[in-house]
Amino acid sequence: MAHAPIFLPDMINKQDITGLILAGGLGTRMGRRDKGMLPLHGQPLARHVLQRLAPQVGQLAISVHADAGDYARFGLPTWPDLLPGQLGPLAGLHSGMQRATTPYLLTVPCDSPLLPPDLAARLAAGLVEHDADLAIAVTEEIDAATGTAVRRPHPVFCLVKTSALPQLDAYLRGGERRMRTWHGPLKLAEVLFQDGTPFGNINTPDELATLQAQGLSVPAAQAILAGTVAPVAETDELPLPQAFERILAADIISPISVPAHDNSAMDGYALHGADLGGDMPVTLAVVDTILAGRPGTVTVQRGQCARIMTGAVMPHGCDSVVPQELVQQASEHAITIAPDCIRAGDNRRFKGEDLMQGQPALLQGKRLGPAELGLLASLGIATVSVRRRLRVAFFSTGDELRSIGEPLDAGCIYDSNRYTLLGMLTRLGCDVLDMGIVKDNPQALEAALRGACASADVIVTSGGVSSGAADFTRDILARLGDVAFWQINMRPGRPMAFGRIASEGASALLLGLPGNPVAVMAAFYFLARPTLLRLMGADADTASLPLLQVAAQAPIRKKRGRTEYQRGIVERDADGRQHVRVTGAQGSGILRSMTQANCMIVLHEAQGHVAAGDLVDIVLFHGLT
Repeated sequence: MAHAPIFLPDMINKQDITGLILAGGLGTRMGRRDKGMLPLHGQPLARHVLQRLAPQVGQLAISVHADAGDYARFGLPTWPDLLPGQLGPLAGLHSGMQRATTPYLLTVPCDSPLLPPDLAARLAAGLVEHDADLAIAVTEEIDAATGTAVRRPHPVFCLVKTSALPQLDAYLRGGERRMRTWHGPLKLAEVLFQDGTPFGNINTPDELATLQAQGLSVPAAQAILAGTVAPVAETDELPLPQAFERILAADIISPISVPAHDNSAMDGYALHGADLGGDMPVTLAVVDTILAGRPGTVTVQRGQCARIMTGAVMPHGCDSVVPQELVQQASEHAITIAPDCIRAGDNRRFKGEDLMQGQPALLQGKRLGPAELGLLASLGIATVSVRRRLRVAFFSTGDELRSIGEPLDAGCIYDSNRYTLLGMLTRLGCDVLDMGIVKDNPQALEAALRGACASADVIVTSGGVSSGAADFTRDILARLGDVAFWQINMRPGRPMAFGRIASEGASALLLGLPGNPVAVMAAFYFLARPTLLRLMGADADTASLPLLQVAAQAPIRKKRGRTEYQRGIVERDADGRQHVRVTGAQGSGILRSMTQANCMIVLHEAQGHVAAGDLVDIVLFHGLT
């Protein structure tokens, strides 16, 4: 899924900003370990910062004290400090201002993984509004002694003009080393952020453990999923009719040019463009008739033309076609063309205009739909190499669940999630293994996971991943494998597990979805679906869900700090303008609302309440539900 756009002031373009992650510092209370490389949800802290920073800036780099070390694996420029001694973030700022090729530099620390997604946009707005040289984030805290609000600056979260380097050099030559005061006489803009949580850093093992227990942002979870999985290696060679909806495993290079010859775009008369022009009508002798699939046999000279049908090969020397309805019949073997009837070159298709021989026709990762099958057929390609189907085992967990046909005891419900998952997985093109209902019993759950691991690439479960007393999944997975995360800051769908388990030499990816029916669908579409498609070998465009923007018909309440997915109905008003409204109550157990909705309204983490008329992102359900 694409992210919501971050809008910057007109005077500062995203491409004008280099984002610099200040890394390499050793945490004395963390065992003198490099804080940026400490693991959080299965990946280094600095990578979480990178994932939040990347959409906000045009270029990225990492500041390190000396050698790049483990940061080289990030695939970004690593800029060692240019100054001797441990000057902390000020040394990184100095190095960045010297090396950045953009007019602005945005610095952030490597141990603040909750970085605001609108940090660059808001600092840039403050810089422009105050005509300042640098902007820093500030938050307000309540003083315990006086009960008054006190502003707390965060100078490491700084957007600065790189032209301010002389002031920093002069400050350092004076022996000063404080990040808060280096700017001296430069004009400073302080930008107030209401929530101070994103500006906290990780200083102790307990703080890291607390953050680990909290939910992961949706973009961070999506990035972890995208960066962890790789396509299945096995392929199938299939005849074209059987390859429909499969994922292409290798590039298709065109064996021919399409079209193979210059040809006519319509029924009419092929002629020399040089015969056109002037203010007088032109009369041309008709010397041949050329049908599609039957090239002409007569050389068409100047002053002559040939009757030609759509798709027929253009005769040598002719470069234009006049539609038959625009000519007058001068005689049995001649036509007259009015002045300015067409221009030279009109209505002629060129050889290879669609595809030239030797060019890529389709790239691996493309899902083969009707248009792709038609294109391959037009190239004469009879068989294609596609990724094998993904094997997915799925089951529901819970003592309260009953299968269709069983009597409902008091407090029990019919299992709907398995059928929802069956439909979504089947529509995705997976080979599915329905393992039924697994009771809230540690032995039964472990046996189900081990059995699924032996026969599937992926295990998808519903329920059993929240913090309830009967949820044994965490303990079992601790024995069978690793889990990258357990909770996501999204609604619906907060409890979700992702990891990999192994049993008796076999391994499988685990996607543990929530138990509530709507939460299952939301977590599947926005997290599980792109993961499964990447495992199937799909390219990024195929794996992501396109976002469209539509005006909200009425206000929508939204809490900042989490991503929300609300069921919506897109419709037109009396003036023909489109708007979207919510279906009503948005409880995660109201599955009927998914049958009424035709879209999901995507309210991003940084968004608050939506006013009537505001544009919101939506994902259409067409082709999904």
